Amino acid sequence: LTILYISNNYIGPAGAIALSEALAGMTALTELDISINQIGDAGAEALATALQGNTTLTTLEINMNKIGPAGAEALAKALTDNTTLIILNIFRNNIGDVGAQALAGALASNATLTKIDISINDIGPEGAKAFAKALGIGGNITLTILNISGNQIGPEGAKAFAEALGI
Repeated sequence: LTILYISNNYIGPAGAIALSEALAGMTALTELDISINQIGDAGAEALATALQGNTTLTTLEINMNKIGPAGAEALAKALTDNTTLIILNIFRNNIGDVGAQALAGALASNATLTKIDISINDIGPEGAKAFAKALGIGGNITLTILNISGNQIGPEGAKAFAEALGI
């Protein structure tokens, strides 16, 4: 099995933990969509642990799962070690500025991610500034797509991106 779409099944944290334990030993799975399953921070933390040892997963979809800052922080920690994940879609959760700052911080050492979707996550100016800094001059050069739509970055966040991008 190389691709598993298991979204919208309400597996909860317990299901995410079980899948994470299996993921740690899987050598063929490249894509996992576990969206709309109410996995919360506990499920995200379990997935993060699995990501640290997994060497095949390239795409992780964990959208609409009630993931908060703690789950995002755990994922960020995993991204500093993981060298295979290229797409992380974590839209419509509630990671806020704290989670966004953690994910942005992971970009300093992650050289494989090319796309992150953090849209609709209650991210304000501080989270936007962290991503702008991570992607600015001398920052991460592998990320090519960042979706931060539907947040509240305001003029302050927009200005940070403008400065980072040299606009």
